[in-house]
Amino acid sequence: MSRVSTLSSPFLLGFDDIERTLDRIAKAADGYPPYNIERIARDGTGPERLRITLAVAGFTRDQLDVTIEEKQLLIRGRQQDETPRQYLHRGIAARQFQRTYVLAEGMEVLAAELKNGLLSIDLARPQPERVVKTIAINERE
Repeated sequence: MSRVSTLSSPFLLGFDDIERTLDRIAKAADGYPPYNIERIARDGTGPERLRITLAVAGFTRDQLDVTIEEKQLLIRGRQQDETPRQYLHRGIAARQFQRTYVLAEGMEVLAAELKNGLLSIDLARPQPERVVKTIAINERE
């Protein structure tokens, strides 16, 4: 049985990459660590921004990586339990994670900050340019 594409309209040409990206996002729906995404209004000089904030309590700066790979923002945390302990109850685990956010064309990561167990990453939201291009019509006889 073949799958019907959500972007199969004859008016949507060249959107195959978007469909693959949507499939990849749907498969990566893990809830750890919890996060917020907020829109920060443009101030006097800067553009509108987006801020991703992840709850990464227990992670140090050296245990976190923020990278951009192939139009994706990747946030990884690697935490290891270094000392052997005997727990009566263990509710806080040393757990690795990877969060992936697909970035639109032109999105820029401005900064990343770790404060009070929250990792905040600011991104610049590009202002779309309105491009009008006139196509010459050739006449054939």
